[in-house]
Amino acid sequence: MSKLQGKVAVITGANSGIGLATAKLFLEEGAKVVLSGRRETALVKATKDLNGEFITVVADVAKESDNKKLIEETVNTYGKIDVLFLNAGIAPVAPTNEITAEHYNEVFDINVKGPILATKEAIPHINDGGSILFTNSIVHQKGFDGFGVYSASKGALRAYSRVLTSELKDRGIRVNSIAPGPIETPIYGKMNLPGEVVEEMGKSFAQTVPLGRFGKSEEIASTALFLASEDASFINGVELEVDGGLSQI
Repeated sequence: MSKLQGKVAVITGANSGIGLATAKLFLEEGAKVVLSGRRETALVKATKDLNGEFITVVADVAKESDNKKLIEETVNTYGKIDVLFLNAGIAPVAPTNEITAEHYNEVFDINVKGPILATKEAIPHINDGGSILFTNSIVHQKGFDGFGVYSASKGALRAYSRVLTSELKDRGIRVNSIAPGPIETPIYGKMNLPGEVVEEMGKSFAQTVPLGRFGKSEEIASTALFLASEDASFINGVELEVDGGLSQI
């Protein structure tokens, strides 16, 4: 299997969940992969059993300097970029009457500012005909209580991706988004909620999904591979829901 043979892929939020699953799959498909995350210890642990050609870069997507560092280290090592997968994100819960400036800034810095700045730094180094992918979410299509700022951040990212699709059309760079539904990832442990609340929320989510279950990180990874490869050569500017049908009911 070599759908990405010789391609260079950059993945943010790659030390766990969707990012790590995608890195593993991309490596299996022949890509050279740059895995990025905020915590060095997590990156070391996540990559100790990986096979293939890869490097890790410790970078916080909320910081402009770290986005520059990520792209610079990628280019210094591999000289080019074929796939930019901007996957890092957070989803802390806060009802509208409890939203603070700190909460807003944290979510938008990581979920919106980070991908936009990383894209800006990467564009000069992305090969014509390359691919940019965003991890979005179905939350901006449906109203989930407590996710107002998170939903707004994902709506903003979707709007940005539409503009980017047009701006990069002359270079043949495709821009697509993946909108997962409830997926079994560590993000649910980062919502600032008690474990039993997260567990009950998970059960409730699963019951609303037509397929009756959470998705798996590997299922999102397979979608990312499809969109990044020549199999999706005429797919551009879309947001592909991978949610077991949740967004359609």
